[in-house]
Amino acid sequence: MCGIFGYIGKEKASEITALGLFILQHRGQESCGIAVSDGEKLTLIKEMGYVKEVLYQERIEKLDGFAAIGHVRYPTRGTPNLANSQPHLIETLNGPAYAFASNGDIVNYKTLRKEYEKKQIFFHSDNDGELIGKMLVYKLEREGKKIIDAVKEIMEEVKGAYSALFLTKNRIYAFRDPWGFRPMIFGRTEGGFAIGSESVAMDIIRAKEWREVEPAELLIISQEGAESVKYDEEVLRKGRKTPAHCSFEIIYFARPDSYQYRQFVHEKRMQLGEKLAEKDNIKADAVVPVPDSSNFMALGYSKKTGIPLCFGLIRSHYIGRTFIKPSQSIRDESVRQKFNPLYRFFHGKKIILVDDSIVRGTTIRKIVRMIKGAGAKEVHVRIASPPVKFPCYYGIDTPTYEELIANKMNIEEIRKFIEADSLMYLTVEELQEVLDSPENFCYACFNGDYPVLEGKK
Repeated sequence: MCGIFGYIGKEKASEITALGLFILQHRGQESCGIAVSDGEKLTLIKEMGYVKEVLYQERIEKLDGFAAIGHVRYPTRGTPNLANSQPHLIETLNGPAYAFASNGDIVNYKTLRKEYEKKQIFFHSDNDGELIGKMLVYKLEREGKKIIDAVKEIMEEVKGAYSALFLTKNRIYAFRDPWGFRPMIFGRTEGGFAIGSESVAMDIIRAKEWREVEPAELLIISQEGAESVKYDEEVLRKGRKTPAHCSFEIIYFARPDSYQYRQFVHEKRMQLGEKLAEKDNIKADAVVPVPDSSNFMALGYSKKTGIPLCFGLIRSHYIGRTFIKPSQSIRDESVRQKFNPLYRFFHGKKIILVDDSIVRGTTIRKIVRMIKGAGAKEVHVRIASPPVKFPCYYGIDTPTYEELIANKMNIEEIRKFIEADSLMYLTVEELQEVLDSPENFCYACFNGDYPVLEGKK
């Protein structure tokens, strides 16, 4: 799970793109980068760190150009280093340069990489974004294919999740995998066209209109306009009629003010909280969310039960999201820095603690301990998603069964581990009752039903 953003038009592309990436910072905090075209050459800047640290105003002002793509990285494939950061600049001998950025993860990476290494294609990273970009350039430059045919072949050969941006000297090509695992939004501004991972990026640049890019759709975008090419997604999915949108995007990753997969995220999170409350009978003094992704879930729970909502945990917004930190030791340290209990609030109270999910279990255990240490009489944990039992191969950092607490323990054992007085999850069926068109979603991390497993890494 990463964030991508691109712009082409009359305004200064570097400034618009940097702004879009800043709004998408929640999707990746390890590194960021931007590639800009002025019609003659492509210029790339990427570094480890936050957008505000890397793409600061004085630096962006020097990047002239009418087209740009950018990326914020959350590491799934590849180690946390600059070589794996995006966009990837792809240069050709005596030919044009290209830039490529992608959000997602593919399952047949190793097979495809070996195949293209045999074709004398060399790689600087172990990142699937570089692989897809170089596959595309190979088809264009060495095989002489048209972009429409090259992208179709990518969709036939690459298995997994990718919402991708491909920058040439005068165009941006945007395409989404046939399953639609990761989100992608296309918008129009007064001066041009923008494309990004979430609708909030369109809000910040004041896009006049926007829509979701369809699964298996290619957009060819220039300063003059945008052309859509729609491939047969059912054929590319080998007969499966429905897409496989990531349900965890709605639960956790997306900003609550985003519109994603044709539904408003904050509304769905409130409904998930209400669904939890429907089957609960605990009498408590307060409902407390683990901020920020569970705020609306706690609000829905509170409204349904009548138990007062209180923001008893104060979050420092200068600390990144703990789930997407690259190592467990950094996640543990971030929890201590990130949350602080509201002074004297918890003393003697029975608390309903609402969170969006439990992945490894270490974060929620530290929070329960913190609240009890602040004087809470009881802490009852309510999770607005099903237990995460299976690894994700489509862009979420749960690569092994051993890291997933629900794969190793039953609910009662998890309750004891996190030191809660009670623990309740939603079921997959209850999650599906909340989502619009639930057949269009992927629940593999909950039930092991993988839409794509060819070449499993």
